[in-house]
Amino acid sequence: MVNLRPAVPLGWRQLSHRPLRMAVAVAGIAFAVLLIMMQLGFRAALFESTLRFHERFRYDIALFSPDSVFIVRPAPFSIRRLYQALGVAEVASVTPVYIFPAIWKNPWTTERRSINAVGVDPEIDVLDTPGFTAGHTVLRRQDVVLFDAAARPEFGPVGAEFREKGPFVTEVNDREVEVAGLVEIGPSFGIDGTVITSVDNWLRLFPDRPRNEIQLGLLSLKEGADPEAVRDALRAYLPGDVLVMTKQDFVARERAYWNGATPIGYIFAFGAIMGFVVGAIVVYQILFADVSEHINEYGTLRALGYGNGFVSGIVMQQAAILAIFGYVPGAVAAHFLYGAAAAATRLPLHLTVDRSLTVLLLTVLMCLLSGFLALRKVRKLDPAEVF
Repeated sequence: MVNLRPAVPLGWRQLSHRPLRMAVAVAGIAFAVLLIMMQLGFRAALFESTLRFHERFRYDIALFSPDSVFIVRPAPFSIRRLYQALGVAEVASVTPVYIFPAIWKNPWTTERRSINAVGVDPEIDVLDTPGFTAGHTVLRRQDVVLFDAAARPEFGPVGAEFREKGPFVTEVNDREVEVAGLVEIGPSFGIDGTVITSVDNWLRLFPDRPRNEIQLGLLSLKEGADPEAVRDALRAYLPGDVLVMTKQDFVARERAYWNGATPIGYIFAFGAIMGFVVGAIVVYQILFADVSEHINEYGTLRALGYGNGFVSGIVMQQAAILAIFGYVPGAVAAHFLYGAAAAATRLPLHLTVDRSLTVLLLTVLMCLLSGFLALRKVRKLDPAEVF
């Protein structure tokens, strides 16, 4: 039998024989890769940005109202639940946190915009984020705030102004406040920016809200205590008007809300699926057209004694080559678009190694699946019918 196994794979020879068709296929796959990467990137940014406070507050157990949908607009609950938690021996300390949207006045344009206002105990280093450890004690003073320097630009060039000239005055909820420091938190799909202040200052911004109603309670446990065991003990000890969650529980609850209760997580996941489908259709059409065009050549190979495995391997070679050639430009384009979108939205968009490998595997699977479907005509091929 004649050896028809050239140094250059037949799959590559067939693809390169029609460069325009190959370019169309590569462009289609690159577009599918780009679409999948962007959708997965926005979905990851959704979760990473909305979980900033859940992950950066220093605590072991969180108390939260069961009426709260998510952390941006939490429902209040009695501060008594926080101090009742001290009745469990493993609880070392408790910290109340006040959260609600306020109105920020841009001192340069006088435009007003909603901003997240957080009130904390200025004596406690409760937030693990750049700038807070060094600046939280300044909140002891009246009418001062720490501004989120990573907030969206609509609030004004606050970070640049503070770094150049130091503290300056603006208004929050029509009350004059001094921006006395910067932190870095960043926006999310529900928060454009944040100001952090003391509990007393927060209550001055919201004079109609009582001190004995809080939006979040943070519990720190004694060294060696098991958070899950303490959580279960607190659930049995406290009334049912408050949720008791470990940090992992709190993160999972917020993630579940954005992933399931809102359409945003579904839309991003659906977009990624549609990218996969679009890419698969493009590759299938290209490979099916190629198989149809070379059906006589495939019949000749079968007549020479080559089996289905060898003939099918040519088509699968083409599928694998298209996957690699299409993935590279799609990934490069996604990298640049990530940077542009992150600069425009201030969301945490970055191309991670895990996501890159995941999309590469999806691309290879997409192309191989299309190649497998395009093989139906080859597998049923009878050389006698061709000739």
